[in-house]
Amino acid sequence: MTEWVAGKIIENHHWTDQLYSLKIDTKIDPFTAGQFCRLALDIDGERVARPYSLVNSPTDPYLEFYSIIVPDGPLSTKLHQLKPNDDVWVTKKAAGFFTIHEVPSAKHLWLLSTGTAVGPFISILKTDEPWQRFDKIILVHAVRHTNELSYQDTINEVQQTHAGKLEYVPFVSRDKTDFAIHGRIPAAIRNSKLEEKIGINMAVDNSQIMLCGNPGMITDTMTVLQERGFKKNLRRNPGHITTEKYW
Repeated sequence: MTEWVAGKIIENHHWTDQLYSLKIDTKIDPFTAGQFCRLALDIDGERVARPYSLVNSPTDPYLEFYSIIVPDGPLSTKLHQLKPNDDVWVTKKAAGFFTIHEVPSAKHLWLLSTGTAVGPFISILKTDEPWQRFDKIILVHAVRHTNELSYQDTINEVQQTHAGKLEYVPFVSRDKTDFAIHGRIPAAIRNSKLEEKIGINMAVDNSQIMLCGNPGMITDTMTVLQERGFKKNLRRNPGHITTEKYW
């Protein structure tokens, strides 16, 4: 049976009219960056719950979750409306295997995300282990519109803390910018625009790749990477690509 703990909303930050992040005051069991909890509200006599990845580091004094309003979603709309001191339920134990522990060592670590799936990568980047195990980390965040490039202050802070070790590459598919790659991640890997942007080669002998986002991005990116000789990373058969679908 699921064990729940009560939490209080500290902050509900609206990044756009659809994107929001919740900071919650509660205590859960120790977790590993990249894992998720389930959030729940009691709605019309029923506890409605959905999984959300943790954005905070395991040592932060609060929990943080990054989400988007799902059209006609019974929970996301209600979460979006929460105010400080409102109640929310959180599972006491986090779950999931999308963690650095599951990734073999390499020279470069590529973190490729779409939309709110940047959340677990923010959590991972706040910990010590990736900086100890990889020479260079490349964070890719693909969105539709420029104003959806959230957590800029956090990313800048991480870059300053780990000078020269983090490359940040935004993708924007529907707006034209002078700083982001226009289009989708799979296409930019196939035509080498991603590698040219930062001057780092993505190869099987130097790279581990974590994919987190919508199933379309993951499927198409897997196809492109497999054409280059990359293979899925499994516990029983270590490879180069670790995935988490965000849908």
